[in-house]
Amino acid sequence: MIDSLVIIPTFNEIENIEAIIKAVFDLEKEFHVLIVDDNSPDGTASKVMELQKAFPGKLFLEVRKEKAGLGTAYIHGFRWALANHYEFIFEMDADFSHTPADLTRLYQACVDGADLAVGSRYIKGVNVVNWPLHRVLLSYGASFYVKIITGMRVHDPTAGFICYKRRVLENIDLSAIHFVGYAFQIEMKFRAHLNKFKIVEVPIIFTDRVLGKSKMNSSIVREAIFGVIKMKWMSFFRKNKFKS
Repeated sequence: MIDSLVIIPTFNEIENIEAIIKAVFDLEKEFHVLIVDDNSPDGTASKVMELQKAFPGKLFLEVRKEKAGLGTAYIHGFRWALANHYEFIFEMDADFSHTPADLTRLYQACVDGADLAVGSRYIKGVNVVNWPLHRVLLSYGASFYVKIITGMRVHDPTAGFICYKRRVLENIDLSAIHFVGYAFQIEMKFRAHLNKFKIVEVPIIFTDRVLGKSKMNSSIVREAIFGVIKMKWMSFFRKNKFKS
């Protein structure tokens, strides 16, 4: 049985979806792919259904009723992965900002002892391509801010290119995750940190999307800024509950 599942959340990714799926399936190591689509009006889910005929038994699709946030899409995917007995569960964007070939490096990091492998933009300098300077500064500054507030020794806590060992997700209460935007990525790492799971960062080059539209907005940024403080505060008073 294939041990690895790549979860790709989508909303209006018709321009990228076929290419990203084929890029994953072209890798030497075999991965399965689960698309969690938020009922994209551009026909993303229909394209995936068409591709399922070419990739039977390895390409899966879950369509939700409406756009409900990145975090809830991943939690939906995590539950599906656990129910279907995968040992290594990956997060990856649909827009090629994450290089599919790096999946094997994240996988190997977990095989070599990590519980959670993070594709990190900042473990070796700043490895971001095609971002304007203000966005690089915002992202890098946010990472520094998160490290100071949470005490996590993770250089890229907002990263969304990740491999989880199954046992990490089994030991985190997914129903208790509070955040849905980029703060979701921080919260998942923070809960893993509190549970003393081993987090390893793997250097990657992050390339901003060429096709399609970014989902970043001001409410996501606000959630990340204020959510980190709230998350840390809650961990003081509800530590045992927050760890699970």
